[in-house]
Amino acid sequence: MKTRVLIVDDEPYAIEIIEGYLAKFSEMELVGKCGDAIQAFQLLQQKPVDLMFLDIQMPGIKGTDLLKSLKNPPKVIFTTAYSEYALEGFELNAIDYLLKPIPFERFMRAIDKVYQLHDNKSKGMFTHEVPVGDHEAFIYLKVERKTVKININDILWVESLRDYVKVITKEQTYMSKQKISLLEEMLPDHKFIRIHRSFLVALGKIDSFYSYRLDINGHELPIGRNYKQEVQKRLKAEQFQFS
Repeated sequence: MKTRVLIVDDEPYAIEIIEGYLAKFSEMELVGKCGDAIQAFQLLQQKPVDLMFLDIQMPGIKGTDLLKSLKNPPKVIFTTAYSEYALEGFELNAIDYLLKPIPFERFMRAIDKVYQLHDNKSKGMFTHEVPVGDHEAFIYLKVERKTVKININDILWVESLRDYVKVITKEQTYMSKQKISLLEEMLPDHKFIRIHRSFLVALGKIDSFYSYRLDINGHELPIGRNYKQEVQKRLKAEQFQFS
């Protein structure tokens, strides 16, 4: 099934660029182009839209205000020439934020996020991307009223506290209203392992392990009974990393 796309921008040239990029993806179907937020609002009442490329700074009503007004908004990728709007875009759970002029490579990464989001059935509570090197991978996590960028390689472990998670790094601990299962889906499998219903740990940060626990940065974390066999198998297979 194709992804139905709407482009909203007051600059015809910007619409033309995005339309041209979209034409290269057979899974994307352009269902509308709007020059302002009012036109977009009206079209959204008439047609089903899965993904909206939304300019932020437009005459009259801003793109962010349009998104806030929608009861059941589609997925959104913000487009703008002003980088200062990035944080607001992520706080509105946008999939991505593209800065004009938009290079095709950057556009491709945004489309890839749409595919990942669909595959993982995630809710957009946070977004992640892997730029050029794996060492540069990061996530955006909502912490209280702000959105925080966390490098994946800085994470020691993730701990579940009912409807919240704690993401622990050497320097800081971040608390977010989130399910550990969603972080488990989004963090790379080759770097993280679930050791307990309440703990997800970074493989490369493990200092030592036993049948019932493992040690990370001076902290002892329990290995759950239901996870014990798989954890020991995985850790022994990668034991050379901890020698």
